[in-house]
Amino acid sequence: MIKIKNIFASCFMLHASRLRRAACSLQHVAFCFILFLLFPLQGCAQNKENIIGHLKVTDPYSWDFGQVKESEVLKHTVVLKNESKETLTIKDVNTSCGCIVSKVEKKIILPGENTEIEVQFNSKGYSGLTQQYVYVHTDSLDKPVIRFIIKAEVIKSKEEGK
Repeated sequence: MIKIKNIFASCFMLHASRLRRAACSLQHVAFCFILFLLFPLQGCAQNKENIIGHLKVTDPYSWDFGQVKESEVLKHTVVLKNESKETLTIKDVNTSCGCIVSKVEKKIILPGENTEIEVQFNSKGYSGLTQQYVYVHTDSLDKPVIRFIIKAEVIKSKEEGK
């Protein structure tokens, strides 16, 4: 009877050892799998291009001019690229206020081509943080309206405060 107990104990210890190794191996595989998933995501997070459907905007949707003096006229150019296989038409571009003016280089964009949208912000009459919008209306079914955000912190000149 003692011999049988020793045999069972030996078998149990052997299986327990194998189970521990298997569990360790499984943890190792799970850890490697998680790393495998995280590294490609890290690369995606660093991508500075925005892709919407088949449209790729090579400039971010938000532009911050930072601190500017009141009455400055600020300019920024946004590049819109047509990544689809269809011709893209810009139907209209409008803004949230009269302080923003926009000009589109070309309204019909062939597949693979891009266009520039020049945006001007006149800070006259503003003070503090301000945010305005440019709306690009297209014939795209994926994203018919693209909104760009224009930000600035307008600083009043010292002469006007006196």
